[in-house]
Amino acid sequence: MDIVVKGRKTEVPERFRKHVAEKLNLEKIQKLDGKVISLDVEVSKEPNPRQADRSDRVEITLRSRGPVIRAEAAASDPYAALDLAAEKLDARLRKQHDKRFSRRGARRISAAEVPDHVPGAATLNGAGAGSAVEEPEAVPTKKIGSLEVQGDGPLIVREKTHVAAPMTLDQALYEMELVGHDFYLFIDSETKEPSVVYRRHAYDYGVIHLSTDTMVTQTQSPEAGGTLGG
Repeated sequence: MDIVVKGRKTEVPERFRKHVAEKLNLEKIQKLDGKVISLDVEVSKEPNPRQADRSDRVEITLRSRGPVIRAEAAASDPYAALDLAAEKLDARLRKQHDKRFSRRGARRISAAEVPDHVPGAATLNGAGAGSAVEEPEAVPTKKIGSLEVQGDGPLIVREKTHVAAPMTLDQALYEMELVGHDFYLFIDSETKEPSVVYRRHAYDYGVIHLSTDTMVTQTQSPEAGGTLGG
């Protein structure tokens, strides 16, 4: 298995590629997950000078026969960002490895027990918030992907489609922690409906379920928009 290093709107120097190969020890990774299929490293740069302390972002994605594990971090240079992302990847790999070997005879934990089994769960997202985009007064409209955008941006549109097997709420919480996000979209194995689990305050979690109301669908006009109430 090789490590694929690519840049998003930025050049990746050969020196950094060699550093990635040294930092991400494939032999060590395969000991923790012997079913690894691919390991991708994506480097991007934030052009906003106000984000200089986190201008370089590194995202590591590990795909195997199990859940996808993703770790990302931002810092003032790509080497520091890689170090932070590699630490997160190692922690998540070890957590998955320990779970796999302790699964036999162990019961599934409830959502309320997640903080007891995942120390520091509230801080796993550590990638930082994206920079705000200020719209100019002159607002020419252009088409980017499926969106109509006013102004020059900058705007990054990323569309992803995933094949999702139905899972329980506990499994969705576990996979959310693996990828380090504040929310996770999944198909509920009980209701077969799309649902989202998300992080609230401290160690609290919430879940949103979507269901189709045929009466609303039939009476709603094409121009009307739907809303989600909390």
